[in-house]
Amino acid sequence: MEVRPQSELEEIIGYRFKDQGLLTEALCHSSYANEKRGTLHCNERLEFLGDSVLSIVVSNYLFRNTKLPEGELTKIRASLVCERSLYEWAQRIGLGSFLLLGHGEEQSGGRERASILSDAFEAVIAAVFLDGGMDAVRPYILRFLPEQFDRPSEAFHDYKTVLQEVIQQNPEEHVEYVLVSAEGPDHAKVFAVEVRLNSNVIGKGKGRSKKIAEQMAAKEALILMGEIEA
Repeated sequence: MEVRPQSELEEIIGYRFKDQGLLTEALCHSSYANEKRGTLHCNERLEFLGDSVLSIVVSNYLFRNTKLPEGELTKIRASLVCERSLYEWAQRIGLGSFLLLGHGEEQSGGRERASILSDAFEAVIAAVFLDGGMDAVRPYILRFLPEQFDRPSEAFHDYKTVLQEVIQQNPEEHVEYVLVSAEGPDHAKVFAVEVRLNSNVIGKGKGRSKKIAEQMAAKEALILMGEIEA
């Protein structure tokens, strides 16, 4: 696969680097750096820093914009800085198409691997922070959060699991999630999903990732079944 130019990623994330080397390092996987025999640094050190920057930005936002108790704040923060969330955010900006991967990782599907994408997302956060400071990185991170903060508790409710537990009471029933549409540009797609019980639609949901859309579809199904309140 031909790697997309870094200028396109800058356009997507809305930040122009003064030091292009920082962005190159953020996108460089260890497999690529090893093949280049030390001429490039991999993104592992940046990933370490990015994890801390992400945590402080999310924590500060939660503290200032919610009145939730410490326990719920901790749950929400954990759900937002976990690999699954970072992987979804990386997918939203098409990060995989910009990565520098070694031949082996390229051939084995590294551009879609959750661990590689989530680590690279954190590395990009660190690169923006080092290049432009907190004022530059804060809005970049916060652009990924609003959907989950209209109702903060949504961040850690797993409606799919609840629905599965309800359905399993009748072993002959079969539930499936069907993607019905994906609209918008790559960095801002909106996915629409239907959850079907024995081919009958019992819930619909939309979200900026397929996983979020599935959760919203499961939630609607649970509401219609009287299992939870709207």
